[in-house]
Amino acid sequence: MTDDQRTARIFGVLFIITFLTSIPAVLLFGPVLEDPAGYLAGGGSDTQIYLAAFLEFLLIISNVGTAVVLYPIAMRRYQTLAISFVAARIMESVFIASGIMFVLAVVALRHEAPEAADVAVSLVALKDLSFLFGPGLIVPIGNGLILGYLMYRSGLVPRRMAWFGLIGGPLLLIGQLGVLFDVWDAGSAARVLVVPEAIWELFVGFYCALRGFRRDSPILSSEP
Repeated sequence: MTDDQRTARIFGVLFIITFLTSIPAVLLFGPVLEDPAGYLAGGGSDTQIYLAAFLEFLLIISNVGTAVVLYPIAMRRYQTLAISFVAARIMESVFIASGIMFVLAVVALRHEAPEAADVAVSLVALKDLSFLFGPGLIVPIGNGLILGYLMYRSGLVPRRMAWFGLIGGPLLLIGQLGVLFDVWDAGSAARVLVVPEAIWELFVGFYCALRGFRRDSPILSSEP
């Protein structure tokens, strides 16, 4: 296995890890996000929230990792796209990290000021906003448009699949902008518009983890 194909598999595994950490974290955060006042009153487990926070910490590492491991290969011909993807992943992770802090602040309130239900509600609202601006608005640009265009131009994965990112990114962006401007709520049209982007990210993860990059891509090192 060449270094490029080893990198491809690491890239794919890291992408899969982003799914394996982000989805369980959202579910585990449920008691705080759905009823912050009830959580302060004793209706939840701190250990569950700490586990969710740890999973999102792993999500941050895997997020940045996907861009860092791809960078040396992508920069051979597409320096601007390569650094743009790194920047997008870092900015997304900044918003994720801020969301972790907001939720953990609710846990702290439970122990220090359990009567501060209004503050807890405000912190959860900030958590929701951090999700909207990070995974909601940056992901369609970074993972959709930037990564999709990079993969389309480079041919590291089948170009026909890269169209899921090129189309899914703008659709997801429209969906999240609709949420931001109160055109619809997060549980309606936004959920439908996320499907092409989700297909794209799952494909990239599993394709690269199982098969590596396409060996006829012009930016890869020569195969032995």
